[in-house]
Amino acid sequence: MTPAEVADGVLAGRRRAIGRAISMAESLGPEGREVMRLLHPKAGRAMRIGITGSPGAGKSTLSAAIVRYLRARGLTVAIVSVDPTSPFTRGAVLGDRIRLVDHFLDEGVFIRSMASRGHLGGLAEATGDAVTILDAAGFDVVIVETVGAGQNEVEVQALADTVVLVLMPGSGDAIQAIKAGVMEIPDVIVINKCDRPGADILAGEVESALTLVPVDGWIPPVVLTQALEGQGVEEAWGAVERHRADLAASGRADQRALDGMRRNLRSLALERMARDLAARTDDDAIDALAARVISREIDPATAVDSILGSAPPEED
Repeated sequence: MTPAEVADGVLAGRRRAIGRAISMAESLGPEGREVMRLLHPKAGRAMRIGITGSPGAGKSTLSAAIVRYLRARGLTVAIVSVDPTSPFTRGAVLGDRIRLVDHFLDEGVFIRSMASRGHLGGLAEATGDAVTILDAAGFDVVIVETVGAGQNEVEVQALADTVVLVLMPGSGDAIQAIKAGVMEIPDVIVINKCDRPGADILAGEVESALTLVPVDGWIPPVVLTQALEGQGVEEAWGAVERHRADLAASGRADQRALDGMRRNLRSLALERMARDLAARTDDDAIDALAARVISREIDPATAVDSILGSAPPEED
């Protein structure tokens, strides 16, 4: 299929074309770029939700519960689940789609796992393209579930209208939550597995921690859920909708989109520069520079200048 045929299939909502388009985007080649050029003007209608948090907090279980809730309301949902990368196959190793097995045969749900491939922001490089593809395909809600890498997961803000941070009692999340790098991420905070001891205490600690974070009108609500049983899911989604309404009423939606796209473009530019540098850097030359650094002939900064194309260090 040509990029134009794939793009037409995506706009028609054909699942095979949607999957093919995402695969093209993941390949980071010219076909993927052409597909995105064709689809980008057609996107912008879906509600984009980011779900992030530490491993084991129940992000996938919460995602599945939200899907059930939204499908009961007649909304179509797509999920992009970003998993850690296998060091052997470079593929996704957690396979969080297993937790969403109940929705595999639902034509109103599309689920795609993506490997992070070492990307440090909790997202795969092509995640933004996948979200755009699913948006253009006509899904009402697109959920991005991040890899669960802790404080590095700020890039999801660039892709989502609303970010949900999932915490759980008894995991040390209260200490992590006090750190500004975590507390500046969410628009809604979910304490999942609220049947465990300490859930109320964690909620209180998180609410206290929120007072230390500068806010611009919106204070993230803290919602308790037991996603496996569906408890609190309606309240959590209600908080998401209130945040969306607040963005629209306050006029902050456009600025948030601009800030997010600015970060996204910088991130994409750095990724492309890193790929280009890796493609044109000779391993033997790097080894030679490394040996000179180890032997104290040159310092690391001088070696990096050489790698980046500055005047190469002179031999002694």
